[in-house]
Amino acid sequence: MTKQSRTSEAHQLAALAGELRISVGKLIRRLREQAHPGDFTSAQKSVLLRLDRDGPATVSALARAESVRPQSMRITVAGLEAMGAVSGESDPADGRQTLINLTPTFRKTLTSSRAAKEDWLLRALQAQLSPQEQDVLTAAVKLLQRLADF
Repeated sequence: MTKQSRTSEAHQLAALAGELRISVGKLIRRLREQAHPGDFTSAQKSVLLRLDRDGPATVSALARAESVRPQSMRITVAGLEAMGAVSGESDPADGRQTLINLTPTFRKTLTSSRAAKEDWLLRALQAQLSPQEQDVLTAAVKLLQRLADF
C-alpha cells in the first residue's frame, strides 16, 4: 500500500467519523423529541440511568461511579428526591447507609418515555428503509455496539 493510499484512507475514515458523529447526534435529538421532556440536568440523567441499569446504590457509590465528590452527588440526589424521581431506604445489610433507588412512579415514566422513543423509531424504520436497508442497518448496529464498547 502506498503512502498516498494510506493518507486517502485516513481522510476517508476521518470523514466517516465526522458524518457518523453528526448522524448519531441528530438521531439522538430526534429520539429525545419523542419523549416527554423533563427538567433533568445531565448529571441527574446520568444518575437516573445508572440506577436504572445497576440498581440501588449509596450516594458514595454513585459519586465514585460518576467520578464526582460525595457532596456534589448529595446535591444531585437531593434534587432528584425533590422531583420524586428517587427515594432512599435503609440498606438491609448496613442500616447506617441509605440506598437510593428509582421510585415506582418514575420507573413508569421512564418506561413510557422509552416506549415513545422506540415507537417513533420503529415507524421511522418501516417508513424510511426498505427490507434490504433494514438488513444493512441490523449489521451496522452490531458494529456500532462494538464502537460503543471500545
